[in-house]
Amino acid sequence: MKLSEHFTLRELTKTNTGIANVPNEAQVENLRRVCRWLERLRKRWNDKYGDGDDPIIINSGFRSPEVNKAVGGVPTSNHLTGCAVDIRCIGMEQALRYAAILLDISDMSREDFDELLIEQKRSVIWIHFAVRPSGNRRRTSLRLRSLLQRS
Repeated sequence: MKLSEHFTLRELTKTNTGIANVPNEAQVENLRRVCRWLERLRKRWNDKYGDGDDPIIINSGFRSPEVNKAVGGVPTSNHLTGCAVDIRCIGMEQALRYAAILLDISDMSREDFDELLIEQKRSVIWIHFAVRPSGNRRRTSLRLRSLLQRS
């Protein structure tokens, strides 16, 4: 099932745990909302830095409670509601550029996000990005703006 032009339900629910990971309708709708942001990120990335058709790779999207527990996710994770994705980055430079684009999209569209975090475990870098349907959108970005201004 396609959630948007370039993102599928399978892509945003894949897991290596072997545990069932099937979202309900509300969670699928949340994934569609996140995909609207991902489509804009993909377009802007390709317009500015890419070859015109570079994909945005998702490491993790929706997680059932069982999958979330198996991967060590926190019990309050936005992944549980389909409101969050982890975007694979090839190095810190790409992560910073993705973050800058997402912040710019938020500023230009006046749409809020909930979380925009650059995370790293050993040599693996990803962006954790979350968009809630309404209310309590925290715009958590952990000083990304000041970091981006210095780079």
